[in-house]
Amino acid sequence: MITSNKKGKVLVAMSGGIDSSISALLLKQQGYELVGITMKTWDYETSKVNGKETGCCSLDSINDARIVAVKLGFPHYVLDIREEFTEKIIQNFIDEYINGRTPNPCVLCNTYIKWDALLKRADALGCDYIATGHYSQIRYENGRYIISKGKDTTKDQTYVLWGLTQDVLSRTIFPLSGYTKAEVREIAKREGFDYLAKKSESYDICFIPDGDYRTFLNNQVPDLPEKVGEGNFIYKDKVIGKHKGYPYYTIGQRKGLDVALGHPVYVKEIRPDTNEVILGDKEELAQQIIRVRDYNLIKYEKLPENYQALVKIRYKDVGKMSTIHTIDDKHLEIVFHEPVYAVAPGQSAVFYEGDDLVGGGFIEKSI
Repeated sequence: MITSNKKGKVLVAMSGGIDSSISALLLKQQGYELVGITMKTWDYETSKVNGKETGCCSLDSINDARIVAVKLGFPHYVLDIREEFTEKIIQNFIDEYINGRTPNPCVLCNTYIKWDALLKRADALGCDYIATGHYSQIRYENGRYIISKGKDTTKDQTYVLWGLTQDVLSRTIFPLSGYTKAEVREIAKREGFDYLAKKSESYDICFIPDGDYRTFLNNQVPDLPEKVGEGNFIYKDKVIGKHKGYPYYTIGQRKGLDVALGHPVYVKEIRPDTNEVILGDKEELAQQIIRVRDYNLIKYEKLPENYQALVKIRYKDVGKMSTIHTIDDKHLEIVFHEPVYAVAPGQSAVFYEGDDLVGGGFIEKSI
């Protein structure tokens, strides 16, 4: 039952999907005063991508979010951040590939776009907190706000949250922390939002709904094929064929290389300066030491000396134990206790202590 016992005012980020909608429902039931906001980050009309619009970018999603707000009885606004999103996220995405790295747009967006935009609007609207539909949880312990995995570990999204600061976390609520996705779907059906339970999941990269980042790059930089041109595939120090341009490949890639050597080979290294893509056997992709830049710590203000943690080097990675050494206030060195494969500069290295998110940073290079 919805109560009138207000606990504070919350700005709820609403994508129009089931997770953010049920987050709003739960907060309303708990007695919070709500304001809904949907952020328009991307313009599909001019993006020239295939596939259905997803997330907070489509008119349907904005309308779905507004319907939920009206039904629950709180105001809803649309915040247009397309210009800032293009400048900070899209341009970084393009630049990283052109520099031979693999970008991490969701981490950048959460850290520098969504939370920043939410907090600014929360202050303008007199909101005490912001809330999102992430399946994660926050607790306050030993003077720190700590993010940890939520009840539904299969929906764990902590990997993309490592950049959030203590100030941000002190005003953030994750209403779905104690629920599984299945339970959220049941709540939606029970409370008259069954149409939300039937909506498909959103894509990892909202501005590339078809998953074809190569076509996206060409659409955004029409002269890119001419700029980078064909280059050499190198295997065992020998030229074995031509590639279509180094930005179209990622570390660890095996499919789509169009080379026939009688056994699988993988992208081992990308050399933008010479437009070369270096191939290798799987065992050649093994690394044990990586350098991380621009790290952010969540659980601790400073890492203990020779700190050991489980480190994930990609979103779906199960992680491996490592020893982390602090180099300076921007760089860490991570020494894995056993080899990891296909380390891609530009991706995030995220470290955990049990279910707790300790921190993370961008992979700079392997050593």
